Amino acid sequence: MRWFIDLSYLGGAYHGWQVQPGAITVQEVLERALSTLFRCDKVAVTGAGRTDAGVNARRMIAHVDLPDDFDAASRRFLKAVNSLCGRDIAVYSFTPVAPDAHARFDATERTYRYFVHTAKNPFAELGGLSWRAPFTLDFEAMNRAGDFLLGIRDFTSFSKLHTDVKTNICDLRKARWERLSGREGDNEGRWYFEITADRFLRNMVRAVVGTLVDVGRGKMQPEDIIKILEAKNRSFAGTSMPGEALFLWDVKYPYYTVSRE
Repeated sequence: MRWFIDLSYLGGAYHGWQVQPGAITVQEVLERALSTLFRCDKVAVTGAGRTDAGVNARRMIAHVDLPDDFDAASRRFLKAVNSLCGRDIAVYSFTPVAPDAHARFDATERTYRYFVHTAKNPFAELGGLSWRAPFTLDFEAMNRAGDFLLGIRDFTSFSKLHTDVKTNICDLRKARWERLSGREGDNEGRWYFEITADRFLRNMVRAVVGTLVDVGRGKMQPEDIIKILEAKNRSFAGTSMPGEALFLWDVKYPYYTVSRE
């Protein structure tokens, strides 16, 4: 039987989601935990996406094929899974789905958030889960720039080079900076950038954020986003931002809804 797994994780200790030779990844840890519990050589787990090294997930959905006679809701089973996964990975539920359900290909929308603070804040900096901007940022200009990203576009300029995807076309539905805290009328405080699309390319979100930060610093104008998209060249966009402040925030499916908030 196929099951959807709802989990979250802090990515600092891992070299991303996907299994890689010689590196500790979230997928590897989860597969090893399930293989131990079900006493088999290999339990293959497929995730909704491939988060990069250091990137976190508030919500990751994965699918796995397991026996249909085990008690997925058992507190004992969930406790055992979580114990084997360690402190940085939390598994919340296993939900039965159709045999052909696919965590990656069936997802219709993914949302990421990138957290930024513009003034010294020991709580925002706790655990390194927010990026401290060492300069003033114009968030209004950054939002105007984000508007130029919306729609069905070729995001080659924001993608890591030499990836194995067939197309760099994505349907970007939201790209917006929102204030978490701080005084109205200035740009100090805590902010997050929320970006939603049907799919994302490798390194895309961090490259988009780095480019928008360049706009916020006045190094480029919002309208320059058009030229960057048209160039289809990674060297035209801004630098990639650190991964620790980035979260895979949500994943949506037409037939599956996560019960937890």
